Amino acid sequence: MALQRTFTIPLIVACALFMEQMDSTVISTSLPVLAIDIAVDPISLKLALTSYLVSLAVFIPISGWMADRFGALTIFRSAICVFMLGSILCGVSQSLPEFVAARFFQGIGGAMMVPVGRLVILRSVDKANLVKALSYLTIPAMFGPVLGPPLGGFITTYFHWRWIFFINIPISILGLYLATRFIANARAESVAPLDWVGFLLSALGCSLVMMGLATAGRHLVSGDISLVCVVLGSLSLVAYVWHARRTEHPLIDLKLLKIETLQAGVGGGSLFRLGIGAIPFLLPLMLQLGFGFSAFHSGLLTCASAAGAMFMKTIAAKFLKRYGFRRVMIVNGICGVLSLAAIGLFTPATPYAVILIVLLIGGCFRSLQFTSLNAISYADVDSNRLSQATSIASVAQQLSVGMGVVLGGFALQMSNHLQGHATLVSQDFWPAFLTVAVAASFSIPMLMRLPPDAGAELAGRGPAKASAT
Repeated sequence: MALQRTFTIPLIVACALFMEQMDSTVISTSLPVLAIDIAVDPISLKLALTSYLVSLAVFIPISGWMADRFGALTIFRSAICVFMLGSILCGVSQSLPEFVAARFFQGIGGAMMVPVGRLVILRSVDKANLVKALSYLTIPAMFGPVLGPPLGGFITTYFHWRWIFFINIPISILGLYLATRFIANARAESVAPLDWVGFLLSALGCSLVMMGLATAGRHLVSGDISLVCVVLGSLSLVAYVWHARRTEHPLIDLKLLKIETLQAGVGGGSLFRLGIGAIPFLLPLMLQLGFGFSAFHSGLLTCASAAGAMFMKTIAAKFLKRYGFRRVMIVNGICGVLSLAAIGLFTPATPYAVILIVLLIGGCFRSLQFTSLNAISYADVDSNRLSQATSIASVAQQLSVGMGVVLGGFALQMSNHLQGHATLVSQDFWPAFLTVAVAASFSIPMLMRLPPDAGAELAGRGPAKASAT
């Protein structure tokens, strides 16, 4: 039974995470060709990435409530079905609005699929084995980013980009079978009423702000409409904060952010992901449009980062046990920022071996940081509040990654404009990578505020710390 909780269940959830990760990396590699096929500016395709992330941010907060109310297995299987249908809709899209809408619908499935699966693990595994269980979860899932870029590049180069969405069908069917066989349909004994007002305010706030920022530059709507979206979205988020402080059962309990480790994991993690989230958008564009590589060639280089990340997952627990969360996250975070900035130094003359080594080592740094941030967030959260904590961490993660895409796209657009280039060229990319690296560096001061013994129980370095209530 202990083996099933620590090993089998994480691997089943990893099936869903594998599908989601592979899907996003496959799309990133195909963006330049996809832009030509549907006749849009490549930078405007940041809408395709952000619409999916907006959908995650909107629906993740109710995923925990739905799992408690209807059962984890019921929601997990339903989410896989929605994700599969969304993939099919993406594959048959004929225009940018259709593709963006299909990605948003696909995101509804992703919003339920991965967070509910993570919640199952958090409730099934004791804290002493949590880091190990999360590593089991992410090792198979990392095959998605490893296989995604070369697979997406191969399909795009030698077949058609539409076929990349149909590979989710057999994976979804496998996930449905494994979930049905091994995951119990556990429900909470008592479930608070859903905060519909909070849901509407947070949904409007997240979606309007993200879409307003993503459409800035008149890629899909006018600048005035983008500005109105940002203003209305910001007001909705402010209204949600006011509402959450005055309702008994808020959709997202912001009071949990008083927990020091959760605050560091969410705040520091969001800033770090803000920079790293731009990589899947900027790197394929640089390699293909800036350096002239084919989609397949670009994919082969891009997967080096994921290969490094997958390797690091196997030894992350040993680093944390020896050095502790705080020291690892500070030193490794600095290395991760520097590796991100180093990508901007690539030129068409840079040897392939150098590109591979930088991406491989950078993937190791980013992987260790994400594993540490994901684990430390739940170090001091008691079991009956894990659903809320998971929602907070997941929403912050998706919004920060989406903002990274927006920031990277804006920096690339400004660099291209200020340098007076008619199309994207290799010189346009280094300012964009420098910008997102600076953004990621702001995570370090937040992590430095953690006490030296933060997450000692998770790292296996000391006795359990009393959970926050």
